Amino acid sequence: MSFENFYQVISAVKEMPPCRLCVAAAAEESVLEAVRDSRKEGLVDFVLIGHEEQIWRQAMTVSLNLQGIEIIDLTDPVEATRRAVSEVSEGRADILMKGMVNSSDFLRAVLNPDGGMRRDRILSHFAIYEVPGYYRLIYMTDGGLNVSPKLEQKVEILRNAVEFLQSIGIAQPKVAVLSANEKVDPKIPSTVDAQALKEMAAEAFPGAVVDGPTPLDIAVSFESALHKGIESPIAGKADLLLVPNIEAGNILGKAIIYFAGGRMGGLVLGASRPVILTSRNEPPMGKMASIALAAYSVVRNRKG
Repeated sequence: MSFENFYQVISAVKEMPPCRLCVAAAAEESVLEAVRDSRKEGLVDFVLIGHEEQIWRQAMTVSLNLQGIEIIDLTDPVEATRRAVSEVSEGRADILMKGMVNSSDFLRAVLNPDGGMRRDRILSHFAIYEVPGYYRLIYMTDGGLNVSPKLEQKVEILRNAVEFLQSIGIAQPKVAVLSANEKVDPKIPSTVDAQALKEMAAEAFPGAVVDGPTPLDIAVSFESALHKGIESPIAGKADLLLVPNIEAGNILGKAIIYFAGGRMGGLVLGASRPVILTSRNEPPMGKMASIALAAYSVVRNRKG
């Protein structure tokens, strides 16, 4: 199914059995705000790992009632992250979330071959956008982790995203492999990669409808495709935007937020379980949407 907005995701998760989310280095105000709001909605059960005294102090600041929430007291953020990863990798929790710890230390713990959450996949960022005036959520990858991926990496990035979309009920994700225009041009490497991804789609991404190279306007506007005389199975219907590099994804994402007033959630895919890694200035609603979407995937997979 396609969600129209963040509230639909949250409402769907509220009807499901709760799963368990573990926060690494949890003494971080904006993260605890998301914990507060998610707990009020009954989305997931929490375990908070970090400096217990600081967690209590910051919880009071954001009016979070910690009664009934498990807290594991570890004052060192790196040690707290390792313990949080262990909670997830050993099955005591279902989702991992980053708190007040350096991103490189956080990802290093996730990828640790000894007790981490590594799989035979690269990690990739998966963003969820709620755009005012647009009729449903739209997803984008990878505007957050892989800087300038080669074709082989794009295959893995796209596979991560397609499988996640299928896990939340979009059986045939429509994928737009973005570039500057719809024609293959050897001078624009992203168009060459887009054609290759389209040609290998049936074998590499079963169930997905992949088209490219695709300009952004064609991906999100059927009227634009009609006006330009472009026929595409994903014209105006793209679920997922695959950006050519981190710069394009970063610029597009910030344009959605700052020019269009959009809201964003984000996950890291490719590990054994969903990982939530949002920026510190991400509003609590974005973090809560990330939690809800991760939980929705976990519970659906558990049922399946």
